[in-house]
Amino acid sequence: MDPPTPSSPGALTRALGLLTSFDAEDSELSAAELARRAGLPRSTTHRLATELVQKGFLERMSDGHFRLGLALFELGQLSLLQRGLREAANSYLADLSSATHQRVHLAVLEGAEVVYLDVISPSPNAHARPRIGGRLPATDTAVGKAILAFSTPGQVDRVIGAGLRRLTPNSITDESQLRAELTEIRRTGVAYDNQEQALGTSCCGAPILGRGGEVVGAISVCGPTGVLHFNLVIAAVRFAAAGISRMQGAGSGGVIGPGAVRQTVR
Repeated sequence: MDPPTPSSPGALTRALGLLTSFDAEDSELSAAELARRAGLPRSTTHRLATELVQKGFLERMSDGHFRLGLALFELGQLSLLQRGLREAANSYLADLSSATHQRVHLAVLEGAEVVYLDVISPSPNAHARPRIGGRLPATDTAVGKAILAFSTPGQVDRVIGAGLRRLTPNSITDESQLRAELTEIRRTGVAYDNQEQALGTSCCGAPILGRGGEVVGAISVCGPTGVLHFNLVIAAVRFAAAGISRMQGAGSGGVIGPGAVRQTVR
């Protein structure tokens, strides 16, 4: 029997296994490590990696290691433009970062995690997390909790069912505590991360609504705990989220305030 071709389901699954072996901590991997992480024979890994390099989905470094290629970035950019969310949010995020002098995030929910579509910082920091394309458990982040508070009960149940991970001693791992916090977020329209995804970092977030009033994402302002004062950034976060929501077609206002009542921004 002939080996599976690159277009066959088996080969596609294996190729995706290679591409998803990378993470923020390991952006470059040797062929041996790629094979180990993907659970593939080295010969299969070499063949698939060579094909992915030819297509631009992987790059081979001078030392023989591999890293993700620009073709993936281009596809990602196309996907984001099709959705329009990042493009609509960009100017609001830039203004929010400028006004608060802190790092700002735009994220969406995927499974039990949030994926960061954009990160803007007033000063470059190579070690800042998360990065664009990065993922974190939704329940440990302000953006994640802002989204979950306005998600369907079924979506919330699925995220909780996936398990509540403890990234720091402050992470919420009790289901009843999390549900109570989501209820409060729905009442106020603002979510907080009190050193739950990283010690020393706090965040304030708000949801982004779509045309039908559904939640489509969230934004947050993040900074060093003790430097970022929630009471000073709440209004700015709400205003930015309202503006992005309007760009997504969410009525004439889009601000979610106490009681989850949407108010018009004047």
